[in-house]
Amino acid sequence: MVSDQGDVVSVAVEPIQIWNPSSGFYEQSSQDIWKACCTTVRAVTSKHKDLVKGIGFDATCSLVVLDKANQPLSVSQSGECERNVIMWMDHRAACQARRINEKGHQSLRFTGGEISLEMEPPKLLWLKENLKEACWEKAGSFLDLADFLTWRATGSKSRSLCTLVCKWLFQANEDGMREWEKSFFTAFGLEELLEEDCQKIGNRIQYPGEPVGSGLTAEAARELGLSEGLPVGTGIIDAYAGGIGLLGADLSGFDLPSESQPLTSRLALICGTSTCHMSLSEKATFVPGVWGPYYSAMVPGLWGNEGGESCTGKLIDHIIRTHPAYKELQQLSEKKGCTTYSWLDDHLLTMARESGLSSPATLTKDLHVCPYFYGNRSPLADPSLKGMICGLTLSSSLNDLALLYLATLQALAHGTKSIIQQMESCGYNISILFACGGLCKSDIFLQTHADITGLPIVLPKEPESVLIGAAILGACASGKFDLQGAMRRMGCVGRVVQPDEQQRPYYSRKHAVFSKLVDHQREYRRIMEEPVTA
Repeated sequence: MVSDQGDVVSVAVEPIQIWNPSSGFYEQSSQDIWKACCTTVRAVTSKHKDLVKGIGFDATCSLVVLDKANQPLSVSQSGECERNVIMWMDHRAACQARRINEKGHQSLRFTGGEISLEMEPPKLLWLKENLKEACWEKAGSFLDLADFLTWRATGSKSRSLCTLVCKWLFQANEDGMREWEKSFFTAFGLEELLEEDCQKIGNRIQYPGEPVGSGLTAEAARELGLSEGLPVGTGIIDAYAGGIGLLGADLSGFDLPSESQPLTSRLALICGTSTCHMSLSEKATFVPGVWGPYYSAMVPGLWGNEGGESCTGKLIDHIIRTHPAYKELQQLSEKKGCTTYSWLDDHLLTMARESGLSSPATLTKDLHVCPYFYGNRSPLADPSLKGMICGLTLSSSLNDLALLYLATLQALAHGTKSIIQQMESCGYNISILFACGGLCKSDIFLQTHADITGLPIVLPKEPESVLIGAAILGACASGKFDLQGAMRRMGCVGRVVQPDEQQRPYYSRKHAVFSKLVDHQREYRRIMEEPVTA
């Protein structure tokens, strides 16, 4: 729960179920997610019910399937009806995405030139080709998760311009165009979705924060513990909620570049399981390998682009937990009463001091990581890429784990720099970064990103910027604020991390190595794919 000044009043967390039946398959239950929403909302509003003026939802860009009676319809090969959500990180539709990209279509220019297997059209095509009788033919509605939540709250199946433009290839522009790209769906065998005025995928589209229906239904109000008719704002993808919660902050009074004031000079890093790079522009800016431009998907009247690195947080966890020294790390961090990440951060600082260094940065001079263990989303748009580590030794000590952890953080920052370089080559002028999410708890993660990109990083006063963004949607729905007004009022600055200019020459060389790793991987693949001669 968030006040209209941007202060988090109360927070509650409820776990939700994830099924991972096989490699690349990730499924959830919409009923389970709604139940978790109800539990958390009741928990945070129990003492403040009369103060609540609006509610907003954000969610991952996951695909929800309902049957014609609005009941869950299984997307799982097991047939369990409860499992009716294909998660954003599900990669089952790799073949379908590849076929779409090989055939090509003009709409793909809005997805960086290639559609991602994490977007909805490839997943819809997978359902038609693999679960035609069990799911496709029985489906009554296909919804993005944020739109499912607003439907469950209000009974209205209006859709968010954000979800449809960003993940479904819906078309919108400043001239008033708001329509489905019908030739795309017919070209790839999804023409059934266009029947009955596109009712299965949405025919009423609203801006983020625009009031949905007549507010909370009586049933939803009882479940959430709120008042019937309470305004509900049109939902948004979680990373875009983070952008809304971050990018509007007033930077006056901080030692920052003068050109950092316009929204269009700012880039938001939403750092969690994956990292999303959110930007805004006044005109449509096409960036190869970067999703967008998307009109009014985040802020009405502005175009947005979204870069991304898949599974960044998950990669860091993987590097730590699969190392032989992990158990020792667990024991030491528990003894100290801190997280494993904090322990590693402190240990790296100690290693640097013992080596007579002012920063741990150069400890990885001979250790390099390519972080694409789950493929690359941006700017290469190549899900087939793999992770690489160069500079391994026979050591399996805690020092070795700390260095590998640091090299992984550096690799992720180099990935961010590559995305920024691609965006700036196409017309962006990024002068400042904003960051939120779990990874921002690590000072070394933040300082490394500032040093490698050469840009200051602004951290919010309230670390839960995605929560702030969702609350801003509720504030807009209440009618008290417009979106940009609420962004300025509720998005507050905490502190600023400045880049260390002394590290620039070192990281310039490291970035050259980072780029070479991908070149080498592709060369190795080419060699291995050469025909075998007698």
